[in-house]
Formats: sequence, C-alpha cells, structure tokens
Amino acid sequence: MTRVVFALLLAATLAPSSARSFTGTITDSVCDRGDHAGMRMGPTDAECATACAEEHDAALVLYDGKDVYALSDQPAARKFVARKVTVVGALDAKAKKITVTSIVPAK
Repeated sequence: MTRVVFALLLAATLAPSSARSFTGTITDSVCDRGDHAGMRMGPTDAECATACAEEHDAALVLYDGKDVYALSDQPAARKFVARKVTVVGALDAKAKKITVTSIVPAK
C-alpha cells in the first residue's frame, strides 16, 4: 500500500502542469482585436461584443494585444465581456484555444 501511495505522489509531482495564465481583454471573434468601431452593434464595446455573440453566433475570445485565443468556457467569458481579465487554463497552441480553468478580473 505504501508503494502505491508513493508511486501516485511521485507521478503527480513529475507530471507537467499545463495550466498557464493569460492576460487580455474578452471580446468577440468578429471583432477579435477588440476594435468595435466597424461593427458598432451597441454604444459600448461590451454591448457590441455581446450583440455579436448573441446575434451573429460569434464566440467570445481573449485578445492579449498580440494574439487571439478561443475560450472553452463561454458562460464564464460572458461575465467579463470588454474587460481585462486573467485566464488560467491549458493552451492548445495549434488550435489557439484555451481550455479554461478560471477567469478573473486582471489586477
């Protein structure tokens, strides 16, 4: 029994953590760089991004100022539309998609 517990603890310690932090703004995939001037589906960026998500089936994404990442947890992202946040999750670099563990306001 002790060997099994030790083996499990060792495996957990050696397993690489794939969770990373990403800081950026939640926006929509239509205006993925956060510039809503072209669409202007509402008077604010938040209203425009929300309208694009609801009316045009746009996904909510994270824009970090350079790259755009798809987010696995759309309901959590919806709470932070047009706000700067920190997303913790695992990145699929090829798909540029973050499997979200958490989203919180950026400090």
